[in-house]
Amino acid sequence: MINFNVPPFTGKEMEYIKTAIESEKICGDGQFTAKCNQWIEERTGTAKCLLTTSCTHALEMAALLADIQPGDEVILPSYTFVSTADAFVARGATVVFVDIRPDTMNIDETKIEAAITEKTKAIAPVHYAGVACEMDTIMDIAKRHNLLVIEDAAQGIMSTYKGKALGTIGDYGCFSFHETKNYSMGEGGALLIQDPEKIEEAEIIREKGTNRSKFYRGQIDKYTWVNYGSSYLPSDMNAAYLYAQLELADEINEARLHVWDKYYKGLKDLAEAGKITLPVIPEGCVHNAHMFYIKAKDLEERTELISFLKKNEIWSVFHYIPLHSAPAGAKFGRFHGEDVYTTKESERLCRLPMYYGLTDEQVDYIISKVKEFYA
Repeated sequence: MINFNVPPFTGKEMEYIKTAIESEKICGDGQFTAKCNQWIEERTGTAKCLLTTSCTHALEMAALLADIQPGDEVILPSYTFVSTADAFVARGATVVFVDIRPDTMNIDETKIEAAITEKTKAIAPVHYAGVACEMDTIMDIAKRHNLLVIEDAAQGIMSTYKGKALGTIGDYGCFSFHETKNYSMGEGGALLIQDPEKIEEAEIIREKGTNRSKFYRGQIDKYTWVNYGSSYLPSDMNAAYLYAQLELADEINEARLHVWDKYYKGLKDLAEAGKITLPVIPEGCVHNAHMFYIKAKDLEERTELISFLKKNEIWSVFHYIPLHSAPAGAKFGRFHGEDVYTTKESERLCRLPMYYGLTDEQVDYIISKVKEFYA
């Protein structure tokens, strides 16, 4: 069976975990956490990176820093993972869903402004498949309406929009290092902060509401409880696992892009024949090959395709069920405007195996079986 995903592993992970253990500091903010934060800051240009226990927790921290209150509204796409909405719903906000673009599966930037009310506090664009949303338009809308922008860049590390790293364009950016992501620490994430004046508040929230970060830096002689917060620090052993991959980030990125390009070229004739739809990378966007998907004609055809591939030892999957169609989506949010593409396009999408270590032979075999299905 060709698995859909195999978590990345470079060979240095065990050595670095052992180093973390021998340092006798395996809780949060050890040497490897610091290395990961520094690496992300240098690669993205963000003012501050704070490694977290998940992208969900990074989003929760962003919602706290944005001072999301009960009664506030946050605009986001319905085609996303539940965490995007949960972070704001947990603060008592109403999530307002708008339709997506069929080309990138990202939020349709032309639908955002009409969904704004006097209660709107923030926009949360999701960079699906590591392909950037139309951020110039989104940032312009946010500026004119005095709204915050919280980027869900869970899939977006190493991707850029007009030369800027995803996660650094809005006020806050959130990465994921879950086992399905390009770089992994099993469970983990990161919060990217652009305003230096928000860094201290973020450190306090991340350290259970205490000023312990300042204590560790020797800025104060004891630490105390100063604000609300939670425990958002990952173990340094998790960070050690991640750092082994960040050291080889370019190599992993290039390997994934090679697989993505091979899929694209190999399936282009099927797309030209009108059998399937291939992903679109808009001008100005550099993606990270987080996933490769194709779109079948409809839900019935996709179900048959996934079943056919499974019979041929290939594990392919569909993706999100739109949040507005879920019970909690109806309870905590509303869909503004018409659902022209969100449901229709989500029912067509099929993700093919994509991971570091997938061989050319395996990709050729997958391509041949997709072609066999459509023959």
